[in-house]
Amino acid sequence: MNSIKTLSLSLLRISLGWMLFYAGITKVLDPSWSAAGYIGAAKNFQGFYSWFLQPNILPTVDFLNEWGLTLIGISLLLGIMVRLSSLFGVALMLLYYFVLPFPRPDAHSLVVDSHVIYAAALLVLAYSKAGHAWGLERWCESLPLCARYPRLRALFS
Repeated sequence: MNSIKTLSLSLLRISLGWMLFYAGITKVLDPSWSAAGYIGAAKNFQGFYSWFLQPNILPTVDFLNEWGLTLIGISLLLGIMVRLSSLFGVALMLLYYFVLPFPRPDAHSLVVDSHVIYAAALLVLAYSKAGHAWGLERWCESLPLCARYPRLRALFS
């Protein structure tokens, strides 16, 4: 990897990692936080999103949202399992996006908003070996566990 590509991927990975980690950890540390307000305002797929609001499902949705953001952020910050965490991040961003009104998700956009940009950036990270750019993936691939189970390398590559 050339140095400009390495620097660019590293900056993208670390900045997205920090943003997702911060978004997640602030939710984890706030006991009153819930996704109910955001999900309850769904403008699209209301039947699908209302399912998430059921009293026996919402605590799981909150937990997965809080810790999903936090762990995806940690993964990107450390540069480990970037492909897997990026794909989970794409799924999360799309779930966030489809709550918003279409085709104007906010006052400053038409069709494409920040969630779409984040999803696209996460796809770039997932398929560009971004964890090898000043991350821990190259080291993890050399561990005996990955040598013994080559399929694990797909998580790191």
